[in-house]
Amino acid sequence: MAEKRKYSRKYCKYTEAKVEFIDYKDTALLKYALSERFKIMPRRLTGTSKKYQEMVEVAIKRARQVALIPYIVDRKNVVNNPFDGL
Repeated sequence: MAEKRKYSRKYCKYTEAKVEFIDYKDTALLKYALSERFKIMPRRLTGTSKKYQEMVEVAIKRARQVALIPYIVDRKNVVNNPFDGL
C-alpha cells in the first residue's frame, strides 16, 4: 500500500485578505484560481471557500467575455506564468 501523503492545511486566500467582492477586472486576484492553461481550478485544490469560489467563477467568466483572460490556450504554447504579458 502506498503511504498517505501529508499536505499542509489549505485556507481561503480571499477570506484571509478580507475581500468583499471579487471584480472581473482584477486579474491579480483571479490568477490564484486559474491553472497554467487558464482553466478554473476546483475548491479542493485551491482551498477557496464556497462563497468566494462562486464569486471567482462568475468573475472569470466575465473576464473571458470581455477578453481579459483567454478561453483556451494552445497546447504547444503553454507558459509558466500567464499573467506576465498583462
